[in-house]
Amino acid sequence: KAAGSALMKNEKLVEDIIKSVVNAVNIPVTLKMRTGWNEENKNAPTIAKIAEDNGIKMLAIHGRTRAQKYNGDAEYDTVKKIKGIVSIPVVANGDITSAEKAKKVLDYTGADAVMLGRATQGNPWLVGQINNYITTGKTSKAPSLDKKISLILKHILQIHDFYGHKMGTQLSRKHIFWYSMHLDQEKGSDFWPNINRVSNHSEQYLKFHDFLYSI
Repeated sequence: KAAGSALMKNEKLVEDIIKSVVNAVNIPVTLKMRTGWNEENKNAPTIAKIAEDNGIKMLAIHGRTRAQKYNGDAEYDTVKKIKGIVSIPVVANGDITSAEKAKKVLDYTGADAVMLGRATQGNPWLVGQINNYITTGKTSKAPSLDKKISLILKHILQIHDFYGHKMGTQLSRKHIFWYSMHLDQEKGSDFWPNINRVSNHSEQYLKFHDFLYSI
């Protein structure tokens, strides 16, 4: 109760928690938050100052309110406002789905960096594309389909090896879903109900292998 973004309703409690955490550890502490509780209560700038004054070393701001959940579009005016009132690094987050969008958000807000989330699910190559565009101003192509498939299958094997066969199979499911939907949404939608029921790691890998090479 009153955890996560719900804490934004209680600025004093936020301050107390920040003080306790910062004083309890000897490593830098960062804070990620939304713009506020709802459209009428966007108090992220106030909390940003509280955070800076009490030892937070970096802020990440998601451009939606708690009430929005993941609906609607992220806004960056609040990120820009926060960047103008604090001296610690500020990271912009929310709806950053392309290299061009990342550059646009950085230019508009003056933020020190962008944070990616859902856009990288099944498409981790986006990180490199954004970095290349920001540093060189040039767009870069994603790897070829064959290269993607090779890396994807290696990733699944590494999950199986690291977590063990049972847990590895379970944890791989979300990645298989994301990769499948990224590469071919129509075929991925048809494939998912079948692969999601598989509980054996070898069968999971082989079925996913065959699916990828059928695209």
